[in-house]
Amino acid sequence: MPARNEDLSRSRAQRRVLIVLIAAQILSGAGLAAGVTVGALLAQDMLGSTSLAGLLSALSTTGSALAAIAVGRISQTRGRRPGLAAGYLAGAIGSAGVIAAAVAGSSVLLLIAMFVYGAGTATNLLARYAGADLAAPAYRARAVSTVLVATTLGGVVGPNLAAPLGDLAHALGIPRLAGLFLLSGAAYSTSALVLAVWLRPDPLLLARTLEAEGAATASARPDDADGRARTAVGRRRAGVLVGALVMAVTQLVMVAIMTMTPVHMRDHGHGAAASGLVIAIHIGAMYLPAPLSGWLVDRYGRLTVAAASPLVLLAAGIVAAKAPGDSVFGFAVALALLGVGWSLGLVSSTAIITDAAPLATRARTQGLVDVSIAIAGAVGGMASGLVVAAAGYPFLAVGGGILALGIVPTVIVAARGRRAAAR
Repeated sequence: MPARNEDLSRSRAQRRVLIVLIAAQILSGAGLAAGVTVGALLAQDMLGSTSLAGLLSALSTTGSALAAIAVGRISQTRGRRPGLAAGYLAGAIGSAGVIAAAVAGSSVLLLIAMFVYGAGTATNLLARYAGADLAAPAYRARAVSTVLVATTLGGVVGPNLAAPLGDLAHALGIPRLAGLFLLSGAAYSTSALVLAVWLRPDPLLLARTLEAEGAATASARPDDADGRARTAVGRRRAGVLVGALVMAVTQLVMVAIMTMTPVHMRDHGHGAAASGLVIAIHIGAMYLPAPLSGWLVDRYGRLTVAAASPLVLLAAGIVAAKAPGDSVFGFAVALALLGVGWSLGLVSSTAIITDAAPLATRARTQGLVDVSIAIAGAVGGMASGLVVAAAGYPFLAVGGGILALGIVPTVIVAARGRRAAAR
């Protein structure tokens, strides 16, 4: 049968939206790499304490929590385009603040700037929802993964520029560790510009329009929709809660191990180039397998893939704990596994939440749910330094993997509830 005009319009708009989002995500991937690669090292130098090295990551992720709420609300009322552009602009301002703090030697300004910088990280993740607004349910996870994988190029290239950008920063009178934030500020501001100019039509606003037209047609056919609607509300709430839990635990474990790996490597004599390479591999493993994660989620189900995520995270923790201190390869393998486990958890939970959240409140719900990511990241970042100072890096790595296993019983209960509701 020939395709409907509505389907053709949605398909064309979806292709344009994905192209623009991919361009913005490539740029923003380079922006978020700065905080991941040198944030803890910069904090360790300026604050003079390993136990406080995770504080910078904690503040960044706390800032991303507030940014997720703000971007979600702006997107809810005005659309994805102004919401995402505003978030990236805030990330650029935070990057400039970090550079100023490093030049001035001000720890207070550094903490404030990293709080604002967190908006870029939150926006980078929230952009994945924009890729799913116009996607058909059967292809929703793959649409999400397409946006996520675009972050790979910038995310992999960025950390490997730590040494040359450090030299450039030094030549400009800026401390070397702040060099990557030069790239971050430029990348985030350009991402904001790309979205503000070219993200048209706005995917969320168009999806609402198409849904309203479909609802008007359906309302002409009387049925027993009221009863089904009440049942659906309960399922939607449960879906949002399960998705939020998977996201939060996955993020907490990933951030905790990732944050302290460069510090642990430096304690064993590795330089910025080695830790930058390991973080680049980690970021690549977070985003590059996203298409495979999306295909697995659409093919085998959201809950099945969500249950697989903690198993990979546990493997990552064990490898990190066992890696010899002088082995860059061992840390690279561990953080690659950490990235893959995170990818499986994020794509599956994003699909769960997008399925559950109605378009009328989708952006606000997604913004609130992503607060769980930011809070979990803040807890992981803050606790990671304290745990390493008290018990060592291997304890942190294995303990994080064991904590991730808590996802499994939750997913099993959710799957049983769905089967019972289907009968």
